[in-house]
Amino acid sequence: MSNEKQVDSGRRGLLVATAAAGGVAGLATAGALVSTFQPSERAKAAGAPVETDISDLKPGEMKVVEWRGKPVWIMKRTKEQVAALKGLDGKLADPLSKKPYTMDMPEYCNPETRSHKGHDDTLVVVGICPHLGCSPSSKFTPGAQTSLPDDWTGGFLCPCHGSTFDLAGRVFKNKPAPNNLDVPRHMYLSDTKILIGKDQKGEA
Repeated sequence: MSNEKQVDSGRRGLLVATAAAGGVAGLATAGALVSTFQPSERAKAAGAPVETDISDLKPGEMKVVEWRGKPVWIMKRTKEQVAALKGLDGKLADPLSKKPYTMDMPEYCNPETRSHKGHDDTLVVVGICPHLGCSPSSKFTPGAQTSLPDDWTGGFLCPCHGSTFDLAGRVFKNKPAPNNLDVPRHMYLSDTKILIGKDQKGEA
């Protein structure tokens, strides 16, 4: 009987020692994981503001830059394209951008053209559809086309579920997308250089 107790006691000691060693190893592993979760310099840079040169953009053209892992469209609209925006209010779900998607529209942007004051011809929007996160395609040519209305004035078409947006990134009525495209905070360093993700009030 006493031998059995001694064996049990020995086993218990072995279990305690094993558990303690495992606990130390677990803590060491946890420490390694915690350090892994610390943001790297590359990760920090990915969220930093992005400077881009638009001197090569001609009226009617668009370029795409990456900011925080998202595509940001910068489009130089023609005078005719800007003028056409005024006649679309009745066809849009939120013509004055009162309902934000993931970020409030900057207060220095015109709610109709959705461009920085003093730069009405330039559109800066995040190219991600507010429906399910697809990236819409550019459909700048006006007129009847596949999946577009006969009175199309130019804009963007989401290939996933058919949401359409005008050339200010505003969504048309009765479409799957519930909101307009996001306008990120941005500022003009000069007439040809834009900083995306930061303005006079700080970073987005």
